[in-house]
Amino acid sequence: MADRPATPVLDRIRVPSDMKGLSDRELQQLAQELRAETISAVSVTGGHLGAGLGVVELTVALHAVFDTPRDKLIWDVGHQCYPHKILTGRRDRIRTLRMEGGLSGFTKRSESPYDPFGAAHSSTSISAALGFACAADLGGDPGDAIAVIGDGSMSAGMAFEAMNNAGHLKKRLFVILNDNEMSIAPPVGALSAYLSRLYAGAPLHDLKEVAKGFVSLLPSPLQEGARRAKDMLKGMAVGGTLFEELGFSYVGPIDGHDLDQLLPVLRTVKTRAQGPVLIHVLTKKGKGYAPAEQAADRGHARAKFDVVTGEQKKAPSNAPSYTKVFAQSLIAEAERDDKIVAVTAAMPDGTGLDLFAARFPRRTFDVGIAEQHAVTFSAGLAAGGMKPFCAIYSTFLQRGYDQVVHDVAIQRLPVRFAIDRAGLVGADGATHAGSFDVAFLANLPGMVVMAAADEAELVHMVATAAAHDDGPIAFRYPRGEGVGVEMPARGEVLEIGRGRLIREGSRVALLSFGTRLAEVVKAAEALAARGLAPTVADARFAKPLDRELILGLARGHEALITVEEGAIGGFGSHVAQLLADEGVFDGGLKYRSMVLPDTFIDQASPEAMYRVAGMEAAQIEAKVLEVLGVAVASRRA
Repeated sequence: MADRPATPVLDRIRVPSDMKGLSDRELQQLAQELRAETISAVSVTGGHLGAGLGVVELTVALHAVFDTPRDKLIWDVGHQCYPHKILTGRRDRIRTLRMEGGLSGFTKRSESPYDPFGAAHSSTSISAALGFACAADLGGDPGDAIAVIGDGSMSAGMAFEAMNNAGHLKKRLFVILNDNEMSIAPPVGALSAYLSRLYAGAPLHDLKEVAKGFVSLLPSPLQEGARRAKDMLKGMAVGGTLFEELGFSYVGPIDGHDLDQLLPVLRTVKTRAQGPVLIHVLTKKGKGYAPAEQAADRGHARAKFDVVTGEQKKAPSNAPSYTKVFAQSLIAEAERDDKIVAVTAAMPDGTGLDLFAARFPRRTFDVGIAEQHAVTFSAGLAAGGMKPFCAIYSTFLQRGYDQVVHDVAIQRLPVRFAIDRAGLVGADGATHAGSFDVAFLANLPGMVVMAAADEAELVHMVATAAAHDDGPIAFRYPRGEGVGVEMPARGEVLEIGRGRLIREGSRVALLSFGTRLAEVVKAAEALAARGLAPTVADARFAKPLDRELILGLARGHEALITVEEGAIGGFGSHVAQLLADEGVFDGGLKYRSMVLPDTFIDQASPEAMYRVAGMEAAQIEAKVLEVLGVAVASRRA
């Protein structure tokens, strides 16, 4: 009789406690099955693939050694958390990743007790873990705190602020430095070079441990290799390694794909550590899946794909993406002006600046995951006579707000902010929504704030920003493809603070700011079929406002409705302030502002998210009917 196939180990794991009885050999088998399950799931949903594949063995080892959820396992950013979700009771829903009503693509406290801290931005994990460690000491939730942070995220100042504080407090805390030598883009800067030097010239199978007195705590087979490593690294930094100087015991580097190394090291530090420990783990992004390993980004973000070939299933589009339009427009402006330079914070591909860098490598600066530095660095470039375009996603620009105020706006330096991913972005959900930039920028004295209604308008706004030398200027545009309008041969420099009239009508005026203009036009056409012909205008500027246009619309219509892809306090609020200051409401104007609701909207398609927000054409039409009382009259009839 043939042997019956063994039950897959993964099928026996509902929650991490089920791993406690597994042998090390079974844990190795579990890692293989977990990698295959991750690949299979992401092929169906799309999402962040490479980061998760790089930490499969680390995920297994951490859950096997520590006692989650009592021990708090915090994944920095969360790109790499899919294997973690599979092992923590969510395997049955893993093929709903990033879908409406499904699992988040990041860690999320409301989703599972195994996600003790939500994250989708980088470099927060050590601060949060230290908070958990201090809370435990003060009688809060018990258990150890473990932060898993990538080498790219370690380039942000917040990570070092947290490590400095942790070293000072001497709390028991574990930081796993997941060093794959690659964040979203290849990491830049001295820290990456430092990490590379730490293990240069020594085999990965040697555990290199340089914390004074820590060698004796290691399993005996690893002690000799650790001593050799310590000798090799002696004197690399004054008084010891960088991490030792911050007060951490340092363990590593070790091979993050070798459970024979990971398991004994984690078991040892869990049993014996007293204060903060940094464990330096070397991994390979995209590990175990050839199409990801061979890709330039190691499979960082993927659409749905064929598992066998790795070929992605992307829907065809006839319109260029806004990001590409920005990049091509900036290149065209830079061809004519050698003072134009571009700055990105570890997102050259996402912002389109990889195209700019290919044409102008000396005029492109990737500063790493360091948005605060990116903004002030741009301010310095501007003060030095250059014309910097600081290209940062709306959600990430939040991280550099003090620098926008203090270093750029107060000094009236002409930094050009290219704000990608404005509005609701879809599958990444609330953490990546570009909801707040209009509100937090338009309240700054001297700041010019624009929003492109379509891809042709974006070309004009790049040209306008390039020509603007009187203080800072920002322009925002969404993720995804444009609407398919005819593109200009060259960008036109717009008059600052001047909007445009799209169509003239009567009774009600619809004033759009940004790419909701297409939905506003659809709503106007539907209303025209009802016998109502609204006036439609594109504001172009939230600051300075086009006073003449807005006051003319207000005084020439029964009602005025503004529409924008931003939170309360943005464009519509500035319009309301203008109308109040000018006494327009005294004449009985009916004014409404359609903005994103005062809530965080969970992931879905962008279309579904805007439906939830009440900003589709049919909902704009309904708002007009409500304001004019037409809908009420129809129901009574």
